[in-house]
Amino acid sequence: MKNIILSITAAITALALCQCSAPVGPNTQRGAATGALLGAAAGGIIGHQSGRGLEGAAIGAAGGGTAGALYGNARDREQYGR
Repeated sequence: MKNIILSITAAITALALCQCSAPVGPNTQRGAATGALLGAAAGGIIGHQSGRGLEGAAIGAAGGGTAGALYGNARDREQYGR
């Protein structure tokens, strides 16, 4: 349980600090938030099947947030020509 809490805290801190490094467009932010929510839900469901729902949700949120941010960033670059 201690490792799970530490992992979640590290993931949240990393995501929070990523926003400080460069200007981020609206699609990147929306994509990261949506991806994290969907990833957490899917990871929680899959993890629940193996008895590790919280771990699955944390891993899913991290993966989904990253994928969503990358997709949103690509849309921002296309839309704003960066």
